[in-house]
Amino acid sequence: MAAMSVHLDIVNAQGQIFSGLAESISATGYLGEIGIMPGHAPLLTELKPGQVRVVKQGGELEVFYISGGMLEVQPHHVTVLADAAQRADSLDEAAALEAKKCAEEALANRDADFDYSKAAAELARAVAQIRAIEKLREQLK
Repeated sequence: MAAMSVHLDIVNAQGQIFSGLAESISATGYLGEIGIMPGHAPLLTELKPGQVRVVKQGGELEVFYISGGMLEVQPHHVTVLADAAQRADSLDEAAALEAKKCAEEALANRDADFDYSKAAAELARAVAQIRAIEKLREQLK
């Protein structure tokens, strides 16, 4: 007997990243972790930078990194509208570590043109990418 599933689309401005059936979906909203299963109540919420973990029909786990966005849950369809999204296995760890370092330096060395919210957002994105890479590495062990 097949497990229940819901249709999931993950899209960004460049197009569709994923479209398929999922047994479960989890992501990080601004109020904490969100878990979506088939039959979930309708929901619309903002997402923080981080992972979207998808257990596809058949039990295979796929992890995506998003830089923020919106999650919409309808009775038989879930949509992640991401600012930017990519598969976690395609993330560049060296680039993420460099972005984190640059954001930390910007926060430490504020000058007259300093934009705190931009630097903090860059730091949050870099840290979320690094966490996604680390989680993927743990899952592959």
